[in-house]
Amino acid sequence: MVRGKTVMRRIENAASRQVTFSKRRNGLLKKAYELSVLCDSEVAVIIFSSRGRVYEFASSSIEKTMDRYLIHTKNVIVKPSAADHDTQNSKHEATNIVKKIELIESHRRKLLGECLGSCSVEELQELGNQLEESLRQIRKKKLTMLSDQIADLKEKLNGGRMLQLSSAHKELADVEGVTEVETELMIGRPGTR
Repeated sequence: MVRGKTVMRRIENAASRQVTFSKRRNGLLKKAYELSVLCDSEVAVIIFSSRGRVYEFASSSIEKTMDRYLIHTKNVIVKPSAADHDTQNSKHEATNIVKKIELIESHRRKLLGECLGSCSVEELQELGNQLEESLRQIRKKKLTMLSDQIADLKEKLNGGRMLQLSSAHKELADVEGVTEVETELMIGRPGTR
């Protein structure tokens, strides 16, 4: 025999409603027991009837399971608010960074001589001072680099001269070091030896 699909709505007949409650309650408690045994899970079910009676099942202690549930829900509730707080901080930080970038861009444009119409005399004076200081630093660095290059070139040039001089001295020393010359003195006509 095939059962038809049950429409989910309140049963109007009180006797039928009580019978259905009793059967479904027992089925629910049986399923909770099976789930706890088969899957080794901690299960707790609490059912309140329309008359105010309490029916419960727990694989361990109801109090222990309820405490565990409350701790879990507190952690779950705290995590989203912490995430919301982090999100708000990130948005605030991003807004600050965007503002800083805009200020830097505006300052860069002013240093390049663009958008100067909104500047006061004091701001223009400050920009001029900054540019003069920058130019002074650039010239100082350029002078240092040129001095280093000139010193390197002089060293290379002197190093080459020293190399030439040292090889010339060596040749001269070789020539001067020979003080005895071997000669064969022969008296008489050549070839009559």
